[in-house]
Amino acid sequence: MCNRSFISLLLFLVLVGALASKEDCPSGQYTTSGECCQQCQPGDGVVTPCGDTQTECAPCLDSETFSENFSHTEQCKPCTECRGLLIMKTPCTDSNDATCACKYGYYMSELSQQCEPCTMCPEGQGVLAGCEIDHDTICEKCEEDTYSDQESSWDPCIPCTSCDDSETLHHCTSVSNTVCQGKEVTIGRRTKNSQEEPKTSNLHSLPVSHSDKLIPIYCSILAAVVVGLVAFIIFKRWNSCKQNKQGANNCTTIQNQTPSPEGEKLHSDSGISVDSQSLQEQQLQTQTVVTIDEEPCLLLPLHTREKVEKMLVRGGEGDSHMEDSDWCNLAGLLGYEEDRITAFRQEEHPVCALLSDWASKDSASIDNLCTALRKINRDDVAQSLVLSPNPKPTATSVV
Repeated sequence: MCNRSFISLLLFLVLVGALASKEDCPSGQYTTSGECCQQCQPGDGVVTPCGDTQTECAPCLDSETFSENFSHTEQCKPCTECRGLLIMKTPCTDSNDATCACKYGYYMSELSQQCEPCTMCPEGQGVLAGCEIDHDTICEKCEEDTYSDQESSWDPCIPCTSCDDSETLHHCTSVSNTVCQGKEVTIGRRTKNSQEEPKTSNLHSLPVSHSDKLIPIYCSILAAVVVGLVAFIIFKRWNSCKQNKQGANNCTTIQNQTPSPEGEKLHSDSGISVDSQSLQEQQLQTQTVVTIDEEPCLLLPLHTREKVEKMLVRGGEGDSHMEDSDWCNLAGLLGYEEDRITAFRQEEHPVCALLSDWASKDSASIDNLCTALRKINRDDVAQSLVLSPNPKPTATSVV
């Protein structure tokens, strides 16, 4: 009886030990020698799987391969590439794959799982919710004294104009604004009467009380303009006198330093002859160059800026829907909001306006611009910037 009890106890302890060892092995797999197979951490992939030997791991290549799980079998997987209408939202790291999003003006359709163009709300409808990465534009019909007279993907319904005491010529509809009798001056808008008649006729048609109120306003505006012009003229004259004095001081200094007459050769002990007039020109150039401490953020030749603008406006080859999406995506990566991008779109040359505005920022540089261009898959434009001549000004001195 004692022997049987001892054997049963021994078997129980062995069974408990085996179960405990399985719980201590996260992979749940063992080598042929009975060791628990080790797991590779996120960012590392399996090189040699567990079997006769222990698991061998190796780091994944950042921006090329990744591994995001603890595993004893998973190898490093290649990073996802954002192509076509997709741009990179978050970059690929050794432990996380890249995430892609549709370009500006497109959204990801749940049905087709592809980027589709954002819907434009027609006349008579305004934007209730703008087009985002994961949903299309939501339009609403203009009602209750609101209207929309143009097709748009960002403008909501606009409140109709109130004629106040004036006579209403045409009432507001969902596609047109109210048209009022031209009896009062409206800033920023013109009625039909104001377009057909001269400005003086509107003033004569105003009541006497309105004319009395407008005269002081016009006088104040005229006085402000005159004061501004006088201040501008005074500043220009003061600045001109200051520059003339500086020029006279520079000429006096140069004459003191080079007392020999013009055209006379100065001979040094080393046998090198220097023309006095050339020496003065070099000194003036030296004074101008020394004031340049560092290279400007964006020092692009004119032909290079025009080339970048044409390439961004034209978009990618073979894609007729990317008419202006590239520069809009570039503006988004440079930190501009959608309302600012819309303002650039109203310019005659939107790309030129974008680059000029961004060049005035402290963060503006050729490297940052090239990085943003590569993120929108425009390596061709970035390459043209890298290859463009960009001479760096240097300081010189006269020996």
